[in-house]
Amino acid sequence: GTIFSILHHDRRAKPVEDAVMQPGIRQVAAGYILYGPSTILVLTMGNGVQMFVLDPSIGTYLLVDRNVRIPESGKSYSVNEAYAETFPIEYQNYLSWAHKNDYSSRYAGAMVADVHRTLLKGGVFLYPPTKKAPKGKLRLMYEANPMAMIIEQAGGKAISGLDRTMEIQPGGLHDRISVVMGSPAEVDRVREHLG
Repeated sequence: GTIFSILHHDRRAKPVEDAVMQPGIRQVAAGYILYGPSTILVLTMGNGVQMFVLDPSIGTYLLVDRNVRIPESGKSYSVNEAYAETFPIEYQNYLSWAHKNDYSSRYAGAMVADVHRTLLKGGVFLYPPTKKAPKGKLRLMYEANPMAMIIEQAGGKAISGLDRTMEIQPGGLHDRISVVMGSPAEVDRVREHLG
């Protein structure tokens, strides 16, 4: 998939890179395109989330849902459990809790596909820190923030550690962070395990 974000341009910023060093709450729009049997565009401009499907016969995206809403909860989680032993113990404890409570694992290994499924069906997407990547692996500016804006605009939540993802001030273009996003009740459950 393709993820994008649009920020206000600060013409006073020097060097130019500083113009984009803004927290996610300053985004004016965000979206993603999911490629597959259908090409799907999910977009927010800060007033809800819209979903479009490409009609290749006319070369145009057609609006299929003008108000995408994430379910309040969902008994599924999306995380690469192959690395579970390298996650901090709090995340391991959450996964143990999820297993005991009959949550199902739904992980495709592509952030856009995994977040899209979470957006439509509910549940939670996690990309925890690991021993190899203690700050996390997803890029704040162009992966976590755009997806967090979409999830929040659809009624969900997005956190990095205990902080709201979109309130984190970037220090560099390629800053990496951990992420938990999805249905509000499910993000709250993960947060309870994080302390």
